[in-house]
Amino acid sequence: MTFSTIIDRRATDDPSGPALADSSQRLTNAELLDLVRAGAAHLAELGVGVGDVVALKLTNRVEFVVLLFAAWRLGATITPVNPALTDAEVARQLDDSGAKLHVIEDGARPIGDVPALSVSDLRREPGQDEPAPVVDSALLALLIYTSGTTGVPKGVMLDHANLEAMTAMGRDALEVGPEDRCLLILPLFHVNGIVVSILTPLLVGASVVIADRFNPHTFFDTLEKDRPTFFSAVPTICSMLAALPDDVRPDTSSVRFAVCGAAPASADLLARFEDRFGFPLIEGYGLSEATCGSTINPVGGPRKAGTVGLPFPGQELRILGTDGKPVPPGENGEVSVRGANVMRGYLGRPDDTAAVISDGWLSTGDLGHVDEDGYLTIVGRSKEMIIRGGENIYPKEIEDVLAGDPTVLEVAVIGLPDEKWGEVVVAFVQARPGATVDVKALMARCREQLSGYKRPTAIHVLDALPKNTVGKLDKRALRNHRGSDAPVDSSV
Repeated sequence: MTFSTIIDRRATDDPSGPALADSSQRLTNAELLDLVRAGAAHLAELGVGVGDVVALKLTNRVEFVVLLFAAWRLGATITPVNPALTDAEVARQLDDSGAKLHVIEDGARPIGDVPALSVSDLRREPGQDEPAPVVDSALLALLIYTSGTTGVPKGVMLDHANLEAMTAMGRDALEVGPEDRCLLILPLFHVNGIVVSILTPLLVGASVVIADRFNPHTFFDTLEKDRPTFFSAVPTICSMLAALPDDVRPDTSSVRFAVCGAAPASADLLARFEDRFGFPLIEGYGLSEATCGSTINPVGGPRKAGTVGLPFPGQELRILGTDGKPVPPGENGEVSVRGANVMRGYLGRPDDTAAVISDGWLSTGDLGHVDEDGYLTIVGRSKEMIIRGGENIYPKEIEDVLAGDPTVLEVAVIGLPDEKWGEVVVAFVQARPGATVDVKALMARCREQLSGYKRPTAIHVLDALPKNTVGKLDKRALRNHRGSDAPVDSSV
């Protein structure tokens, strides 16, 4: 089985059943197959074939999904392009990926020499000479470019075998089936949106509704109208929803759970969200190099707030010390994962690939520990660990303390150079709407809950914390911040 024929199977099993919808159209399984077949024939006429790369610079819409399956039907690869990228960044991705075709929004300007196709020109009627589906699990399916927070973005190569493994793991871990409906709110240029919110539901016979651009003030209107059973989000989205006025009390009775990933969420946020809206946030952990997910809290089993759960079925996880050897439960080290979901490698970067994959094990660059039950807690990135006077400090511990204050919406903690200590802890917070952050009260909170060497030497209140293109906090941007607010010294 590859995803080149999933839509055929759905159309055969339940032709009139719901498949995919956005704000402008709703498709049955048979209608989706017709569009995929028409799109595949159109791409083939444009010269797209086995091994070619098609770049999609599109907003979240039905046509994005149609083109995914149309390209895979031909044995081609999709590289999603973030619509917010500059022309120079787009040109770099088109060049690095070797894209043969670039599909763009109507009215958008073609970039470089790559032939472009406006999305409204995509054929919608199947022709007579439709190419037969190419079925090969070894073919490259997705070329996902990393967000580039640690350097120039690299192309993560995910083949059909990776997608097959990851979606099967997701099906089992999330306990989803044909009766489910997923609401897509995350961007489709990111692997989370594609795998969790599109491929996994379609694999199991469920349906998908593609929401318009996320807006916390209209989100629950969409949810009440479309009645999804689950959705996937990032902590920023969950924080914004939890910060809505108290009189916002939507009907969420259709929702079984929501997945929260891509960045750490505080235990306080998870508890507040579930208490208010009546369904759990299931926190998970993963990265593009592992086809999206590696651990998740059980939907039907014990969930441990503050952890990112247990390994997905079929994946192995270990924590390695600085000597490269596994460490015992409770001890921090680098998280390493292994499974059929681990990427093929970075496109054209064998040295970078060899640096992170050895004997099938993927070094994630994240730091964490497991407890006696195997639940993983992420404490930060290896490059984000703060070393103050020889003491290792993990930002998430401090972030969780600050996030527990009811006036704080989001928080980020970084280390900044210091002549005496080497590095010192500095925090940045964003206030909840309508609230005012009391920096002195936050420092008192830190004195109560943190050892002296872990306490921030300064807390800066910002109107908004910077994010990268997939909604993660951009700590690199914070390192360049020069706030006008005076630092508040903590006692050490």
